[in-house]
Amino acid sequence: MDNNTLFQKFVTFTTAVHQITSEISKDVKSEALTPLQYKILEYIAVSQPVTLSEISDCMHMSMPNTSRELKKLTEKQLCERLTDPGDRRKQGITLSAAGQDMMNEAFRHIGIRFAERTGHLSEAERQEISRALDLLQEKVFY
Repeated sequence: MDNNTLFQKFVTFTTAVHQITSEISKDVKSEALTPLQYKILEYIAVSQPVTLSEISDCMHMSMPNTSRELKKLTEKQLCERLTDPGDRRKQGITLSAAGQDMMNEAFRHIGIRFAERTGHLSEAERQEISRALDLLQEKVFY
């Protein structure tokens, strides 16, 4: 397979991932959060601890805008900054207990929707999908 064909399949796949992600995560966020704030919390939940610059890069936001959104989330007591004891200039951002509870509930709802989409799969198909996801993670999304 030539690289262009592989790339076209990759574009189709990533577009479908964004579409499905939007569908299965629809209506799971708190009304007190903007969609951007929810996406930041989701990123922190799966990658914590993270730095301000990692959030900024992932969300395609400027550092000042990222800092402003994190301040709002901190004021809502959904995340907290932890200073690195080895280098006091570095701060890691994690979910607070309330933020973790909120994301656990959101992921629970998303898990239910995911189960509805995959409930018809055989065990062999589940294993095949699991291996494919592992391979993508290792070779493309590292």
